Amino acid sequence: MFPSTTERVPLHTAAHVNEQIRRRAEENVARYADASPEVIDRRLQELDQEWDVERTLEANAATAVLVGVTLGATVHKGFFFFPAVVAGFLLQHAVQGWCPPMPVFRRMGFRTQTEIDQEKYALKALRGDFRDAGQGADGGRLVGPRQALEAARR
Repeated sequence: MFPSTTERVPLHTAAHVNEQIRRRAEENVARYADASPEVIDRRLQELDQEWDVERTLEANAATAVLVGVTLGATVHKGFFFFPAVVAGFLLQHAVQGWCPPMPVFRRMGFRTQTEIDQEKYALKALRGDFRDAGQGADGGRLVGPRQALEAARR
C-alpha cells in the first residue's frame, strides 16, 4: 500500500523530471570518466555537500512553521493555521512521498539521497574503488560482510 522509502519520491515525480535527473547524473559521471582520482575526489566531496530533496523539504517546512508561529503570535491568531497545514503536508510526504512543494523541488533538480549515492558509487567505480571488492588477498571470496562494507565505504 505504501511505497518503499527509496521509491516514494521518484514514484510521485513526473517521468520526464525523473529522466532529467537520471540524465544529469549520467552526464556528470561521463564528465569524470577519464579524470584523475584527485578530480573525482573533489566531485565526491561536492556530492557529500549536496542537499537531497528530503533535507530541502525539511528546511522549507521548518521555515514555514517558524514564520506561521511568529505571525500567529505577533499579528493574528489565524496564522497558526499555516503551521498546521505544513505539518499535514509533512505527514503526507512521510507516508506517500509527495506534498505540494515536492514537484517544484524536483523540477529544480533536487535529488533523493539514493540518486546522489548512485552517482557517488559510479564515480567510485571509475576511480577503481571496487576493483578488489569480493576478493580476499589470496584472490578468493571475501571472508565476510565487514570486508564488503569496507570496500563500499572507500
